[in-house]
Amino acid sequence: MAGEKDGKEMTCRIRASVKGVVQGIGFRPFVYNLAKERNLVGHILNTSSGVNIEAEGRPEEISLFFQEIENNPLPLTMITQIEKTPVPPKQDRDFTIRKSISFSRKSALIPADISVCDKCLEEMTDSENRRYRYPFINCTHCGPRYTIIHDLPYDRPLTSMKVFRMCDDCLREYHDPGNRRFHAQPNACPACGPRLELRDRGGKLLETDDPVAKSIELLKKGHILAVKGLGGVHLAVDAENDRAVLAVRKRKGRDEKPFAVMSLNPSRIQKYAKMNQEEESLLLSAQRPIVILEKKVLNSLSSHIAPKNRSFGVMLPYTPLHYLFLQNDFLALVMTSGNLSEEPIIFRNDNAFERLGPVADYFLIHNRDIYCGCDDSIFRTIGSHPRIIRRARGFVPLPLILSRRFPSILACGAELKNTVCLTFEKNAFLSQHIGDLKNLESYRAFSFTIDHLKKLLDIEPEIVAHDLHPDYLSTRYALDEAKGEKAGIQHHHAHIVSCLTEHGLDGPVIGFAFDGAGYGTDGKTWGGEALLVNNHEFTRLAHLSYLPMPGGDAVIKEPWRMAISYLFQTFGEKLWDLKLPLLQTVEKKKIETIIQMIEKGVNCPETSSLGRLFDALSALLGVCLRVSYEGQAAIELEMIADGEEKGSYSFEWKKGKDSYVISPLPVISGVVDDILKGSSPPVISQKFHLTLIRLFSELGGQLKKEVGLDRIVLSGGVFQNATFLTGLEEALDQQGFSVFSQSKVPTNDGGISLGQAAIAASMANS
Repeated sequence: MAGEKDGKEMTCRIRASVKGVVQGIGFRPFVYNLAKERNLVGHILNTSSGVNIEAEGRPEEISLFFQEIENNPLPLTMITQIEKTPVPPKQDRDFTIRKSISFSRKSALIPADISVCDKCLEEMTDSENRRYRYPFINCTHCGPRYTIIHDLPYDRPLTSMKVFRMCDDCLREYHDPGNRRFHAQPNACPACGPRLELRDRGGKLLETDDPVAKSIELLKKGHILAVKGLGGVHLAVDAENDRAVLAVRKRKGRDEKPFAVMSLNPSRIQKYAKMNQEEESLLLSAQRPIVILEKKVLNSLSSHIAPKNRSFGVMLPYTPLHYLFLQNDFLALVMTSGNLSEEPIIFRNDNAFERLGPVADYFLIHNRDIYCGCDDSIFRTIGSHPRIIRRARGFVPLPLILSRRFPSILACGAELKNTVCLTFEKNAFLSQHIGDLKNLESYRAFSFTIDHLKKLLDIEPEIVAHDLHPDYLSTRYALDEAKGEKAGIQHHHAHIVSCLTEHGLDGPVIGFAFDGAGYGTDGKTWGGEALLVNNHEFTRLAHLSYLPMPGGDAVIKEPWRMAISYLFQTFGEKLWDLKLPLLQTVEKKKIETIIQMIEKGVNCPETSSLGRLFDALSALLGVCLRVSYEGQAAIELEMIADGEEKGSYSFEWKKGKDSYVISPLPVISGVVDDILKGSSPPVISQKFHLTLIRLFSELGGQLKKEVGLDRIVLSGGVFQNATFLTGLEEALDQQGFSVFSQSKVPTNDGGISLGQAAIAASMANS
């Protein structure tokens, strides 16, 4: 520390490098004003690795200055590191914000897109304000970030706002340290910023002085409107208009998958859904995710929004445009992702007209480019804990902070609910939800997301991790296109390590990995696995017995096939003597064909999947014989369960050559007995759930004795089932386990890439 006395006050100067989310969220003006208050001189500037500060003044003021920076009140700041170095005083005359600089290594953390703030909303609704009803109002506390960024450092010329030259009024705000828009990169107003256009499905411009008012009029008439927002296009209709909701379903080819809805405020939501304090807090958070809420029995929303489901997916408005829509008398608007079935969200104007022309009647678009599409995030509260189901807008690309340093890794994820993960030092950057990699559009989005994140984060992976399944498009990309050392990771191993990584833990642990499908080390389809996991190694301790999947992946779309497989394994040819509704509903010839396929082993790959057992039960009870979206059969089975029922079915497991093998056949036998006795599907569903809870808690206790571990990890898509997860967590806790499940990272395949990255890092260090 340098200084001088001789009649003058001692001064010192500190140079600090601040890393984390410190760009695009008002951090520089905050530090600038803080320095002014403490009579410090020096400067602050953005760099491609974060923010650099030099502050000079009295030592006690310098100390308090940095304490206030570390404890700053800015809600979106995330400081991960501050490195401070004493340097000689320079006797600057003032504290200034300097022009940003770019280093060869970019490591600044990128802020996520966030909801419009209250102050901007006040201005937008003030008829005397120059931004009155301006749908792109924003400031340093709110608005677009990740979706408009081309490169770092986060300055206007490196965003899609570069084409909009600020007017004199906006420039004055931008350069005024006392203004909320001081160095707000997306700053704009009606005179100089982006504008809305209303067009018909053919792209023809509709002449109107107020595109928003005209759009509201069209929605009230029952039209379908494609609305370009923050991270992509939504398809919007009045949620109380049955005919309009059905029209979206028909045109989009989305028969039964629930639609998300948006309401102005919690008081309107309470008219059609139940909401606890945790759920309301989630809804009101700056990230504004979709939150799964229980329906009210009597409500005025269309019954076609979430058929055969006890819940609605609900969100609050997060853009100024949403508020302009919902400040009218809509109770709610359907706001479903603007895409075709199994494709990623559309975010480019030309692509919207091309792909959504057959779906939407009108298009409300704007001329601010979205550089990277980002769908809405989804949460569900399970066991009083908010659990993220889909991690995207509001959370990406904020990193997960790791417990140790990782090499530079690209993890390519799985096929369904794909995300990718890039790691650098103690940061894991999990991408936004990309979707199912089953078509060209999804694969293009997957490739673009990898390239975009690599560029923004300046990460060139040394290691490329991928699933073992040879036919996944993510695997093909890793093996054929990506550069770096390859690491094949088993699917269920990745599930367990994803949860471990979220909690900052290392193995060994017992892991229950339950899902629909994952490629096993024996080439078969796994999904009901108990594993002993020790970072990059695992041993299979137990699994459901293998059963044929007649038609392979066809069982996913037609769960009745799996029901026949279970019935045939349980009863053989005697199944024909059973007076089951399923056998009367499905054409006899089709059932005979399925049985012949099983007997001859034709196109009948074997599976140990617990997800397929849920599907089979759903079909057996007549709940869902054919699905129109992934997980539908299991979801609807959970939805009908009678929570008052306390019974369960028999089960068994036996020691196999290398692991315990769990037979589901006694469960099937018990379910069939109940059906024949006339028990209701809700009662049977609940008994089935309770059976699985008993089975796996007792199995956990047995494994605990054998391997001597009292930590157990639960991961996989089946654990999105609230009844099963909460019941099993409680039962395992009673067995003396410390139980770990996921909340910050999806327990479904959206979390696979994180697990792949962590295992690859452990392999590299072994």
